[in-house]
Amino acid sequence: MNGVFLDAESLADLDLSALAGCFEDLAVYQQTPSKEVAQRIAEAEVVIVNKVRLTAALLRGAPRLRLVCLVATGTDNVDCAAARELGITVCNCQAYGTDSVVQHVFTMILALHTSLLPYTRAVAEGRWQQSSQFCLLDFPIVELKGRTLGIMGYGTLGRGVARMAEAFEMEVLLGERPGVRQEGRIPLEELLPQVDILTLHCPLSEQTRNLIDARALELMRPSSFLINAARGGIVEEQALADALRRGTIAGAASDVLTTEPPGDDNPLLAADIPNLIVTPHCAWGSYQARARIVAQTVENIEGFVRQAPLRVVN
Repeated sequence: MNGVFLDAESLADLDLSALAGCFEDLAVYQQTPSKEVAQRIAEAEVVIVNKVRLTAALLRGAPRLRLVCLVATGTDNVDCAAARELGITVCNCQAYGTDSVVQHVFTMILALHTSLLPYTRAVAEGRWQQSSQFCLLDFPIVELKGRTLGIMGYGTLGRGVARMAEAFEMEVLLGERPGVRQEGRIPLEELLPQVDILTLHCPLSEQTRNLIDARALELMRPSSFLINAARGGIVEEQALADALRRGTIAGAASDVLTTEPPGDDNPLLAADIPNLIVTPHCAWGSYQARARIVAQTVENIEGFVRQAPLRVVN
């Protein structure tokens, strides 16, 4: 087979020799501008892709294409219905980043609860050196034990976060998926006033887009924190920025934004927002997690060759 990897940049520091070994010829590009996608996939039998969009028209323009391998879990950048109609198998990677994301989520939770960044800035500004006593206690420090964590999205990631919360002796409440009655789960409007921390792990869909809007933020406790390591569009960004400025909630941390990479005009990148941590969609990106992506992609290709494809999403 011959193949093309359209956007390998996020895996550039990994050994891709096992992946290349699946092909007679594999062309690897760090990035592919949209205007060059059609030409690069025109003769390919296998396309490996992360975030580059593969529309129905592009798929139709690649008559030899038999397999699309996503080096990610999300499939919204590939027209899976069109691929199915064209007889193209689409496979993704699954559960590769659970440990990395859970670790990142608790890094953000702990940073907010210990005022880690304000204390670090205070030392850099010389405020500890000028203290009248041995320590500096200018910012609140809150213990996790006994705090209530609300989880929206109880798949592999949500379950991993719940297990970690239990190790901190926190109480865990599960939110109900919008529009679906689920035994043992709490509707969002009832969940929000009960939690000290809300963490999001649900996919972005029409049901979850702007799920956390101004009204939802008003329902949260003034002492509560919001964590988003899911998708940017689940949180209405201007509403969150306004809520933090007003003190509607105590703080927030987000690893994702609606547009990525973001523009300088993104509401959550303003310099005057208090107690907000923004990280650049890196929660998934541990070396180990990205190595699992490569391994799973090799498995997906080998399974397809054996006519026993794995992790098929269409």
